[in-house]
Amino acid sequence: MNLSAGKWLGLRRLADESGLFKIVAVDQRPPIQNFIKSTLGSDEATWEDVAEVKRVLAESLADESSAVLMDPLFAWPAAHSVMRRDHGLMLTLEHADFDETPRGRYSKVIPDWSVSKIKRAGADGVKLLAWYRPDAGDEVIAHQKSFVKQIGDECVRYDIPFLLELLVYPLPDENLEVLKQNKSEWVLESVREFAKPEYSVDLFKLENPVIDSDLVNPDGPEAESVQKIFDEMGRISGRPWVMLSAGASAENFRKVLQYAYRAGASGFLAGRAIWWESFVQNFPDIAQMQKALEHDGVKYMREINALSTQHANPWTTHPLHGSGVQMQYSTQEFARLYRDF
Repeated sequence: MNLSAGKWLGLRRLADESGLFKIVAVDQRPPIQNFIKSTLGSDEATWEDVAEVKRVLAESLADESSAVLMDPLFAWPAAHSVMRRDHGLMLTLEHADFDETPRGRYSKVIPDWSVSKIKRAGADGVKLLAWYRPDAGDEVIAHQKSFVKQIGDECVRYDIPFLLELLVYPLPDENLEVLKQNKSEWVLESVREFAKPEYSVDLFKLENPVIDSDLVNPDGPEAESVQKIFDEMGRISGRPWVMLSAGASAENFRKVLQYAYRAGASGFLAGRAIWWESFVQNFPDIAQMQKALEHDGVKYMREINALSTQHANPWTTHPLHGSGVQMQYSTQEFARLYRDF
């Protein structure tokens, strides 16, 4: 499969020289804001406090990553100067707030933010989180599909890689056992839907398709059933994919990566598994937090980077790309054939 010039270059910049995605996420908003509020006993987390936390996260961990995922509200304004010239940059598009209804969640974008602004800011990719349940109400499902498709179309228009993150979730007042019992099925159904070409997804950011209690030792005798679920997720994704940590413990995320890499994943895009403990154990002492990140966070990043280097699958070798990735119109006709907006 040949990629358009912008998508080809963007994906290359987000990955390391081996074609593996080792991306640290500092775009989280409610988890950081809520912890700051509770720690300081305040009704509000100030912009300065949130931005400073994100600046320190990015500054401490960026050198271990192939790219950094930031939000435009706090992280990018505060931490842009810590990026190396060879770092990839991904900017997030979705609003942390969503409209909750009895039949499901409606996602929305950050106010006054867009794919075109992400492109103009110089980012190498657009990240969008979409809440999705295959059993949600018809109107909710229709909205979420349209929402994702619109963003995919915009990424095609502006020729920038589109990373889609899918998360299943509980309905209001729903017993969490319902989610636990159906998680694997719902995750797989969600991936199957958005792997369709009309959504124009270039890279998936996927959640662990099993509940934490099922994350047995990947090398143990009970791992086969779990591996089959990861294998199916990789098969139906139809394009390169990475794993998200979703607040998993560091130990559990190692297990997730082992299963994922055997299923074809091309790396990780993770945040809290890497830096959460350093943050919550030390904030509001920013200096001590940075010291912990530079020791514990960097150590863990190096561990999962080494695991990735050994076992992950370069995005350029994914079956979607056949014998190798090439840029479209790599001939003397490029200027004529490469389309304008």
